[in-house]
Amino acid sequence: MTDELRASDGHLLVDDLAHPELTEEAEHHLTRVLRLRDGRLVTVTDGLGRWRSCRLESGALVVEGDIHHGVDRPSITIAAAIPKGDRVDWMVQKLTELGVERIVLMRCERSVVDWQGERVERQLDRLRRIAVGALQQSRGLRMPSLEGPVLASEVLGAMPMAEPGGEALTGVDRSIAIGPEGGWSGTELDAATRRVDLGPGVLRVETAAVTAAVLMTRVAT
Repeated sequence: MTDELRASDGHLLVDDLAHPELTEEAEHHLTRVLRLRDGRLVTVTDGLGRWRSCRLESGALVVEGDIHHGVDRPSITIAAAIPKGDRVDWMVQKLTELGVERIVLMRCERSVVDWQGERVERQLDRLRRIAVGALQQSRGLRMPSLEGPVLASEVLGAMPMAEPGGEALTGVDRSIAIGPEGGWSGTELDAATRRVDLGPGVLRVETAAVTAAVLMTRVAT
């Protein structure tokens, strides 16, 4: 992270870096929640890795300086069973802060949580708002895509699964599937092309997801 990003008084996700506009919600966040006044530094990002500096002036953003490209980071995908309650909120928040590019929610055979019908889009919309807040708070530059829920069988052939006793993550690993706390079913274990161990102990879904994201970032080549 650059000194300018770190030093900014606020950070926003915007649609257009060339002409950043303040939505009513964003203005409320800057002027009411953060209590910023005219002249304060606000950085903006398109969520695709680019950003620029602005000044807050009379309820608008005045661009200042060029558009910058953030440091390239490994493109990481985390597929995870949906944890209970607000633990899924925490998982999405922390994965966004870590710069995970893609979050896929799964339906596993032993899943306890299973969103259906209209509830799916309501929950995804809510989680996207949480991701936006996490991106802005952490001065992040990449907004993750949020997908699902999909059947675990749709992803297990494309990425390794987290499972005690498996292999260690390698420098080329960029994705991983995290099962429910009840464990993978026999059918799902058979469908895995590779099993990866995240370390000692049995981790909750959201803890395993964050652990995997950190490990893949550290070992990335």
